Amino acid sequence: MNQNTSVLPEREMLLTILCELKRTSREYTTAVTESNCSAIRQTLTSLLHSTLESQEKVYGYMKQNNMYKASSPVLRQEVDKKFKQNQQTQQEQNQFVQSRLQGRQPYGAPFPNNGNTPSQHQSYMM
Repeated sequence: MNQNTSVLPEREMLLTILCELKRTSREYTTAVTESNCSAIRQTLTSLLHSTLESQEKVYGYMKQNNMYKASSPVLRQEVDKKFKQNQQTQQEQNQFVQSRLQGRQPYGAPFPNNGNTPSQHQSYMM
C-alpha cells in the first residue's frame, strides 16, 4: 500500500457507515411498504431487520468508545405523551383503512371525527 494514501480515521469511517445504514434502512422501509409481492416483501423485511441490527452494533461500538454522543435524555412524560399520540393516530389510520376496505364510505369522503371539532385529518381527493 502506498504510504501517501490517506486513510479516514476510524470515527469518520464509522460515521459514514452509520449514515449509510440509516439511509439503507429508510430505503428498505420504503421498498417494503411499496411491495405487492409477499415473497419480496418478506425478503426486504429480513434485509431491513439485518440492517437495523448492524446499525445498532455500529452505534453501540461508537457510543462505548466515545465516538458518538447519545441524544439528550427526555422526560418519560414526553415519551408517553408522544407514544399515546402515535397510538391514537395509528388507530385512526387503521379505522380509516378498514372503512375503505369494507366499502362503508365512498372514496374521498371525509374521515369521521366522532363529533369533535373540525378534524385535523383532511380527506384526499384526486
